[in-house]
Amino acid sequence: MSFQEQEMGNTTCTKYVDMDLFLHCSLVPSILIILTLSFLERRVNRSKLDDKLYLLSGRFGIVIPIDLIGTFSNRWTFGFAFGAIANKVKSLFSEEYLPIGVPTWARALSLFIGAIEVGLSFYPIFACLTTENKLVGSITGFLYTLTWFIITTIDLVSCPDGAVIGRYEKVIFYWPSLLCFIFLLIRFVYLFIKSIRIIMGAEDVIDEGKCFLSQHQAEHVKRLFRKPVQVKKSWFARKIYDWDPCFKFPSRMIGTTVLSLLCLYILVSIEFKLFIGLLQLLTLCEESIEQSNFLIHLKEFNCALKGVWFFSTFLTSATTVSYIFHILVCYRKHMKRLWVGEKSFLPIKFQVPSPADSVAAIARYSGWQVAYLLWGYFIMHTVQILLGMAFVYAFVYPIKHGQGLQLFQGLGISILTLGIVIMLMILQVVLAHLFFLQKKISCKDKQKPLALNNRKAFHNFNYFFFFYNVILGLTACLWRLLCSVVLGSWLIGRIDRSILQRGYESWDKGYKTWIGMIYVDHYHTNPVLVSFCNILLTSRAEKILRECSSYHAIADPSGSSISRQARTRWLLYYTLLKNPRLILHRKMKGPSDVEMINAVTHTRTIQATLMEAKGRNNL
Repeated sequence: MSFQEQEMGNTTCTKYVDMDLFLHCSLVPSILIILTLSFLERRVNRSKLDDKLYLLSGRFGIVIPIDLIGTFSNRWTFGFAFGAIANKVKSLFSEEYLPIGVPTWARALSLFIGAIEVGLSFYPIFACLTTENKLVGSITGFLYTLTWFIITTIDLVSCPDGAVIGRYEKVIFYWPSLLCFIFLLIRFVYLFIKSIRIIMGAEDVIDEGKCFLSQHQAEHVKRLFRKPVQVKKSWFARKIYDWDPCFKFPSRMIGTTVLSLLCLYILVSIEFKLFIGLLQLLTLCEESIEQSNFLIHLKEFNCALKGVWFFSTFLTSATTVSYIFHILVCYRKHMKRLWVGEKSFLPIKFQVPSPADSVAAIARYSGWQVAYLLWGYFIMHTVQILLGMAFVYAFVYPIKHGQGLQLFQGLGISILTLGIVIMLMILQVVLAHLFFLQKKISCKDKQKPLALNNRKAFHNFNYFFFFYNVILGLTACLWRLLCSVVLGSWLIGRIDRSILQRGYESWDKGYKTWIGMIYVDHYHTNPVLVSFCNILLTSRAEKILRECSSYHAIADPSGSSISRQARTRWLLYYTLLKNPRLILHRKMKGPSDVEMINAVTHTRTIQATLMEAKGRNNL
C-alpha cells in the first residue's frame, strides 16, 4: 500500500490505499478466478479438438456473469451486485477513468477501455454467483468480495473527505455500496452452507436457474386455461400497482432499478453540496457589498433561489423515483400486450423491428436507462428552478412589496382576455354543431353525422373567422412550444415512450432501445412459447429414453447394466448383418473389427447353408 497525503479543502488526510492502483491490480486475480471457473465449466457441445485433448474432458467452458434475458432466480442478489458497483458507474459517467493528455479523437476508445477494465475487475463477483460449482464459487466469491469490502473500508476510514463535496464525501457516496457488499458476503456464506449440505446429502439439488420452464410461467399458462374470475381490487391495486404472482421481472430490470436509485442518490448528494457552496458564495457577496438597492435585490434573489431549489429538488427527486418504478409497471404492461399479440400501442414501423438492433438493445438498455434518468433529473430540475424563479418574481415578490392590487388587475385582464379567446374557440365548435351539421340519422346516435348543412352560411363563417384565427394561431403556437418544452423536459427520463411526435420516433434512440429490449424478452420468455418448447423437449427426451430402453433390452435381456461401447458394437453387428455390402466400405481399425467381420461372414454362411437345405427339402 502506498502512503500519500492528500489535501481536501482545509483538511489533510493520509491515504493508505490508492483505489485506482488497486483497480488495476485486481485484474490479475480477476483473470485467475475467471480461468479457474472456466476450467471447472464443461462445454455442452463438443468439437473435434476435444478428441485430441481428451484429458480435459470438455473443460474450459464459457463463464456467464449474468443472464440478462431469462434469469428469474436470485434477482435481488444480482440487483445488490449492481448496487456494489454504483460508485464505479458514477466514475464512468464523470469520465474519471480518462487518462490525462489523451487526444480528443481517442477519448471514446479510452473510455471504452476504462469500462472494460471496470467490468473485468467486478466480473468474478457475478461469475461466482452463476457458476454451477457452488462450493468453489461461494468460497472464491466470498474472498474476492471481502477483499473489495476491506480495501474500500480502509480507503473510506483513512480519508473520508473528497474534492467534490468535501467533508465526509466518501462516507456519503460509499455507504450504499458497503451495504451491498455486506449482503453479497452473507449470500456467499449461504451458498457455501447450502453446497456443504448438498455434498453431505442433507439437502437435494434444486437449481431454479437451470429449469427451462419457470414456475411462474407454468402458473401463467395454467391460468389461461381456467375461467377468469372477477375479483374486487383495492384502491392501491386499481390506481397504483396490481401484483401478479404469475409475472416476474428479469434480473436485468431489478439490477437496473437498484443501480438507478443509487446513482440518483449520488447525483442528488453532489448537487446538494454544490448548491450549499453556491449559497455560501452568495452570502459572502452580500457581506462584501455596501447597503444599496443591488444588495436588496441580491438578498431577495438568494432567498428565492434557496426556497425554489429545495422545493424543486424534492419534487424532481420524487418524480424521478416514481419514473424508476413506473418503468417496471410499463414493462409488465407492454410484455403482457405482446404475449396476447397486441402491437397497436407501438408505431407501425416498430411493429417488426430488426433482429440485430433488438439484440444490441439488450446490451444497451441498462446503461442507457440509468443515463436517461440522471440526465432527465438534471434537465427537469433546471427547468423547474427557472419556472419557480419566474413564479416568485411574477407573483410572490409583487404581493410582498405591496403591488398586489396592480398584479391582480393585470392578472384579471389577462384572464379576461384568455377567457374571451377560449369562448371564441368554443363558439366556433358550438356554431358548427348547431347550424353547419345535418341532423342525426337515428335517435340512438350519439353525435351528428359529418355532413355539412347550410353551406352558404358555412362559407361566410369560414371567411370571417379566417382573419381572427391567424391571430389566434400565433398564441396557440406559443402555447404548443411551451407545452413541448415543459413536457419534453419532464419526460426525458422516460425511455419507455418517445418524446418526439409521430413519424419521428426512429430518431429517438432511447425509445428504439426500449422496443428492441421488450421484443427480445417477448420472443425468449413468452410463457406460452416456453411451455410449448418445454413439452417438445420433454417428449423428445422420453422418446430417446424409450428407444435406449428397447435397445438395452435387445442387447441384454437380463436387464443388467451394459456399457455404451458394448451397445454400440451390438448395433454395428446388427447393421452389418442386415447390410453385408457395407463391410466392403468399412475401415478396419483393430483386431476387434476383424473378429466382428469374421463373425458376420460366418453368420451369413450359416444362413446361406440353411436356406439351401430348406430349398432341397422343398424339392
